[in-house]
Amino acid sequence: MKISDVRDLLKDKRVIEEINRHLWIESQKAGYSIGIERATDEWLRLYAEGWMKFHMPRKYAFLQAKKRKADQHQKKKKAVRRATRKTSGRKKRTLKRK
Repeated sequence: MKISDVRDLLKDKRVIEEINRHLWIESQKAGYSIGIERATDEWLRLYAEGWMKFHMPRKYAFLQAKKRKADQHQKKKKAVRRATRKTSGRKKRTLKRK
């Protein structure tokens, strides 16, 4: 998830309630307050995607499509880089043989 998506997610009151619940549960397990920063980081890393999939299915689907598109773009870039490396490598080999 990108930082802009996380910011939008943190604006939702239900998410803040979930993070506070996570803070309370994990603090009880640890025997001391783990802090809101750690609780937020953990919740975002572990539960945000599943929560969003259940509570915001349209937005989740949009973000997944956006992510797939970005991944495809990255794959194309890598393929172009590999192709240019292979051709430049061939030129070097032919020069060495002469």
